[in-house]
Amino acid sequence: MECTVSWTGDAGTRSAMGFVAETGSGHVLMMDGAPDAAKPENGGQNLAARPMETVLAGTGGCTAYDVVLILKRGRHRVERCSVKLTSERAEKDPKVFTRIHMHFTVAGKGIPASAVERAIALSHETYCSASIMLAKTAEITTSFELIET
Repeated sequence: MECTVSWTGDAGTRSAMGFVAETGSGHVLMMDGAPDAAKPENGGQNLAARPMETVLAGTGGCTAYDVVLILKRGRHRVERCSVKLTSERAEKDPKVFTRIHMHFTVAGKGIPASAVERAIALSHETYCSASIMLAKTAEITTSFELIET
């Protein structure tokens, strides 16, 4: 796996902290820093997600992918799945994630709650590289809501 991240800003402009990531699979992801009123040259223009937001989003994508795949392999009729991640970060540098809560919403026909609980646990204990990596610094908790369709 590879990714090239390039600075898109110009030291003489107000958008000094924009970046574009080009992934090995051929996709592009924009990132930008938060505006800094005290030092505009050090901030972004809020034109894209922050780099740490992309880490959180990638983790959500990784675990949601696992949950859907595990449920489908169990022959459950999954129609929708989403996960809302809320996090806390350390106050001092490096501002690593210290707490992450993931709330899954799974919708489908006849899916037992035990199957959703098992899929989430398997993702976090075995399959989701991103959440397993983040668990080195963050306490990760989960909850879920099951909607019968």
